[in-house]
Amino acid sequence: MSLLKLPLGPLERALVQSLQRLDPSADEAVLAAAALCCQVLGNGDVCLLLARWAGQRPWGDSYTLPALTDWRGQLAASDLVGAPGDFTPLILDGERLYLARYQAYEAQLAAQLLSRAADHPAVDEAQLSDSLQRLFANNVQQPDWQRLAAAQAVRKRVAVISGGPGTGKTTTVVRLLAALLEQPGGERLAIGLAAPTGKAAARMAEAIRNAKASLPVSAAIKAALPEQARTLHRLLGSRGDRPQVRHTAANPLALDVLVVDEASMVDLAMMAKLLDALPANGRLILLGDKDQLCAVEAGAVFAELCDGRGFNASAAADLQRLTGQSVPVETPTSMLGDAVVLLTHSHRFAGDSGIGELARRINGGDARGTLSLLQEGRSDLHWQSAPTPAALLTRIEQGYEGYLQAARAGEPAAAFAAFNQFRVLTAQREGAFGVAGLNEALEARYRRRFKLAERERWYAGRAVMVQSNDYALGLFNGDIGICLQTDLGLRVLFESEEGFRTFTTARLPSHETALAMTVHKSQGSEFSEVLLVLPEQPSPLLTRSLFYTGITRAKHQVDIWALAPRISEAVNTKAERAAGLALRLALQVEVGAANTPQLLAQSSAPPSQLGLF
Repeated sequence: MSLLKLPLGPLERALVQSLQRLDPSADEAVLAAAALCCQVLGNGDVCLLLARWAGQRPWGDSYTLPALTDWRGQLAASDLVGAPGDFTPLILDGERLYLARYQAYEAQLAAQLLSRAADHPAVDEAQLSDSLQRLFANNVQQPDWQRLAAAQAVRKRVAVISGGPGTGKTTTVVRLLAALLEQPGGERLAIGLAAPTGKAAARMAEAIRNAKASLPVSAAIKAALPEQARTLHRLLGSRGDRPQVRHTAANPLALDVLVVDEASMVDLAMMAKLLDALPANGRLILLGDKDQLCAVEAGAVFAELCDGRGFNASAAADLQRLTGQSVPVETPTSMLGDAVVLLTHSHRFAGDSGIGELARRINGGDARGTLSLLQEGRSDLHWQSAPTPAALLTRIEQGYEGYLQAARAGEPAAAFAAFNQFRVLTAQREGAFGVAGLNEALEARYRRRFKLAERERWYAGRAVMVQSNDYALGLFNGDIGICLQTDLGLRVLFESEEGFRTFTTARLPSHETALAMTVHKSQGSEFSEVLLVLPEQPSPLLTRSLFYTGITRAKHQVDIWALAPRISEAVNTKAERAAGLALRLALQVEVGAANTPQLLAQSSAPPSQLGLF
């Protein structure tokens, strides 16, 4: 049968038609592989793992993919498929099939990381040791992973710092930047701060401004620390919907050091462009949480970078000499291994914290232990094991009552404070327990309560989330605004450093009601209390990382509304995206698979030269 008669998505259909024009005699199995490459890319996979799909029926009973050996042979024989370095639409690398653009992104990113990891900048070790001792003098943990992370970031061109909520990632980066500035010539360093979203960038800048005030450093060092952060898109000079950006290897960023916060949200394409645009002698410091949700787009770069971390005996001895800390020896399995430091001590969750213990059991894949903990009746953990839509809506109304009263009274400071105390997070957008269903049902209740017209969209107390960046207005994807009654009528207010910024409802960029929001949208945010809602039916969205991310948005209390089977499914499902970056960075690699640093550097021209960036 014709592949185009299958239930393909519009992108998959367009790709198949394009390939048929390039090669009218193309084997149907090759076209099916291309369509699947496009499909899995939309689900977050960078490549198609042939072994995972061989013999399967991805579009129902109407088409069965070939067996692995036959399929690989058909791909290898096709003019549409090439090896790494070839100029073909599809690239076959071992048993991983890529769309050419994404193979180039992955290969170039790996080559960039390995090149920078092999380049050790000059360091005044005596000065570094003094800086670390002074800047981390109040840390009592042994080993002090914050101090070790700072030491590695100063000694290397690439540093990856991962830690859960409250482990002090921002505190660490402020101190390590101060240590870097205290190095000889450090006063001349150009330092940039960036994050994937405008909201995350603003939060990062504010946290650094607050943290640097108490640093035991000179006024000159404090003045040299940056106070402004940009989104990655703005930093690179994105050009609308086109993949190309203004800053590339040919037009690099004017930076010596770049710090990227919430790096777990950065997809493969963006990370590859970032490394391409950073000067060859520039330093990259990535901050994030390896256990959080990955980027919405393809790739799980941050999690892959954290794979294989560890300090061999030589690196551990060097660090112990510099920091005075006893460093555990663990042989890394990644060539980037000793550039990765995991912060483990949470300053937010005490040792008896139910939320902290729940996070540990979720990340450990302990479904039975998770359910057992939720049944213990911990003061900071509540579980509604038999949720109904009506009871859920009543509970949400109670949670937002203080916020609604402040908003209806026209008190912006009190309204924002109350709104940040309680937040409803969901796993999905659709359904009675999804964002759309909950927001619609809540607003229907509010319309009846406030006697609003059926089509009246705006009312005092409506909370909205911006869905796109508007640099002219200074509003960014994820920003939260609250509609209040003012002397000029209904206006939407947004928090700012100077107080509140006010906009007419007609002036806002694309937005939606934000009484309930997805866990994805909540990444990087903190709330006093979180009500987490999981769907009634099984869902591919229910994963360990989603559950962990949702419950760790709460500082003091989590209220979980979910059936026991859905909780077990979430804890037992570890989201693993198909990609090859970790393999390319591995110390043990397959000969001939274009995975060694030398082969990687030769595997293709830089993507910026191919017009991919």
